[in-house]
Amino acid sequence: MLVLFQNLFAPPRHLILLVIAAWLGLTLAERRAESHGIQKDDLNTLAFYGLIAFVVGGRISYILQNISAFAKSPLGIVSINPDLFDPFGGLAVASIAAFVYGQRKGLPFWNALDSLTPFFAVLAVGLVLSHLAAGTAFGMETDLPWGIYLWNAARHPTQIYEVLASLLTLSLILLVKPNTRPGVLFLSFAALTASCQIIIQAFRGDSAFILDGVRQGQVIAWVALAVSFVMLEARLSSKKQREQAS
Repeated sequence: MLVLFQNLFAPPRHLILLVIAAWLGLTLAERRAESHGIQKDDLNTLAFYGLIAFVVGGRISYILQNISAFAKSPLGIVSINPDLFDPFGGLAVASIAAFVYGQRKGLPFWNALDSLTPFFAVLAVGLVLSHLAAGTAFGMETDLPWGIYLWNAARHPTQIYEVLASLLTLSLILLVKPNTRPGVLFLSFAALTASCQIIIQAFRGDSAFILDGVRQGQVIAWVALAVSFVMLEARLSSKKQREQAS
């Protein structure tokens, strides 16, 4: 019973990293919110509802994808183990919740996303650090000298690759001036993150494969990158048209 309890309720150090990252990210976003035309109180409420939806939606999505396993062990539904989580499902539910709240409050959609971008960027760093602490999101086996020994083999340090990529993305985001076209900041963040994932996923040792060897994570990243580029082009084209009209 003790072993079951320990496996079900994993050590909370991974969650502590995420909580710290969320706090730092929200603090940074608050300082830049008004430059995007969003009040701090609205930003805090938007982030709060988004986080709740992200956590609940990610767990529900994971449960639905692994319903047979949870049917055998229903206590897993309330586990605080961060591995029992679908980040893409959580992001989808969080986006819907944030959109609904923003519409009710009359918040400009793209401005709200831009104001939350520093929060997303810092949270991404915290998420990768939590994977590093937990030994999850590990890399393929390698003979390279910078490989780390994990799960009985020397592996690519994909968590470290991702930490460096996330920190670089955060640095670039902070350098962007807030007076650019609304939406450009968030879409640039999404494009940079997707680009990094396309590369890093190639070295992951825990990837899910589809279509006889295609990495599911890379497919999702390519789709996200394409959507980001299309929407960036639309935002920038709209800006040029308005400038020419004036």
